[in-house]
Amino acid sequence: MPQKIIIDTDPGQDDAAAIMLALGSPQDVEVLGICAVAGNVPLRLTSRNVRMVCELSGRPDIKVYEGASAPMERPLVTAEHVHGKTGLDGPDLPEPVMTVESQHAVDFIIETLMREPSGTVTLCTLGPLTNIGLALRKAPEIAARVKRLVMMGGGFFEGGNITPAAEFNIYVDPEAARDVLASGIAITMIPLDLTHKLLTLSERVERLRALGTRPAIALAEMLDFFERFDIEKYGSDGGPLHDPAVIAWVIRPDLFSGRECNVEIETTSPLTLGMTVIDWWRVTDRKPNALVLRDGDDAGFFDLLIERVGRL
Repeated sequence: MPQKIIIDTDPGQDDAAAIMLALGSPQDVEVLGICAVAGNVPLRLTSRNVRMVCELSGRPDIKVYEGASAPMERPLVTAEHVHGKTGLDGPDLPEPVMTVESQHAVDFIIETLMREPSGTVTLCTLGPLTNIGLALRKAPEIAARVKRLVMMGGGFFEGGNITPAAEFNIYVDPEAARDVLASGIAITMIPLDLTHKLLTLSERVERLRALGTRPAIALAEMLDFFERFDIEKYGSDGGPLHDPAVIAWVIRPDLFSGRECNVEIETTSPLTLGMTVIDWWRVTDRKPNALVLRDGDDAGFFDLLIERVGRL
C-alpha cells in the first residue's frame, strides 16, 4: 500500500530530482498534492517549476497548490546564485500548460490532514517550512494528525551553506522551522551532514543521461548546471544532492542512519540566525524532537534515484 505524501517544495534542481523520484515510485508513495513555496526563487517561479517537472515526468494530473510568497516574519532571501535565475537552469524545458489549483497551499494542507485518517499522511518538505508553519498557526490541531514530517534542512557538523552557521531552508524562515520542531510532530531531519555525503559523481550523472529518456536527460542537464557551484566551492567531483534524500528515506529508510536528538532553532542572533542547534551528544536534558540522519548508503541512494527516474 503506497504511503500518502504531500510534497512542499521550492524547485530548485535538487527539488526536481526529489519530485521525479516520488513520481517514479507510485508503488511506494501516493502524491496527494505538491505545494509550492518561495525559497530558492520567488513563488511565481517555484510554482512554474513544479508544473514543469510534473509535465516532464508525464504527470500533468498532479494537483499543484501555491503557498506563501514570503517567510512568516521576514523578507524573502533567494538562491539564484546556486540554481540560476529560473531556479531550474540547465535544460531547455517548455513553459507548463498545467494550471495551479485555486485553493491556497496552506488550506490544502489543513483540509487534507483533517480529511484523511489520522496518522496516514507524511509531509515531505524540500524548502523553507513557511507553508507548514502557517498551517500550524491557523489549525494547530493538524499536528496530532501528521504521520511524520520528513524535512531537508539544517546542518551541525557541516555548518551552514548560506551563512557559516545556517543551512538555506532554515535560514529563510527560522520562525517556521522553530514552530515545526516545537509542534510535537514526529520529524525526520535530513541535514547537510548527510546530504554532503550524497555526491552527484560524474559517473552517476552519466548513468542517468545514458538512460536516454527525456526526463533522465533533462535531470542530468539540471545536475550539470547545479553541480558547478558546489564543485567550485568544495573542490569535489559533483555536488551534494540534498532534497531527493527526503523521498528516498520515505521509500527506503534502511539506506540511512541517525539518532533521535533535540533540535532547537536560533531566531534572534545576527551571527547564527537559522542555526540548527542539534544535541547530537545529548549534553542537555532537552527532549529529543527529531530523528537526525547523518549517514547514508550513497551508492544505494543513487541506484534508487536513477532506477525510478528511468521509469518516468
